[in-house]
Amino acid sequence: MAESTFIYVTYIRTTPDALWKALTDSDYIPQYWLGARAEAEWRVGGPWKLVLADGRTADSGELLEFEPPRRMAIKWRNEFMPELTAEGWSHCLFELEPEGEAVKLTVTHSIPVERSKLVQAVSSGWPKILSNLKSLLEGGRAVVVRTPEAAHA
Repeated sequence: MAESTFIYVTYIRTTPDALWKALTDSDYIPQYWLGARAEAEWRVGGPWKLVLADGRTADSGELLEFEPPRRMAIKWRNEFMPELTAEGWSHCLFELEPEGEAVKLTVTHSIPVERSKLVQAVSSGWPKILSNLKSLLEGGRAVVVRTPEAAHA
């Protein structure tokens, strides 16, 4: 079966625990996720959803893996755009690896759909979100402003 995959790797000058907290703290997430917030039960099998600033659900899913502070996987479906929702469930994996004074963060977002529109959308969204996360953790503030197309990456 054909699959579409987007992989993003960045190195963030922080600790695995601090990065993990930033990825899972529902109050911290809107600071780098362009105003969207995550609502989740942070455990394997727990529900997860990304809620836009206006209250609409952008994405929903379930935590498939939750291994603090190393690995988290989310079964993920876009709920905001019908053409993306129609593609079905995707898989988003976060892997954290200590690298000296930094943490290597790898985000892999895939779906069993060839030439996926969802993967095309997250390919522009993830770099903005993860650049914001890096800037926020290293320098205290995010750098990418909220834009409608990036808010539901």
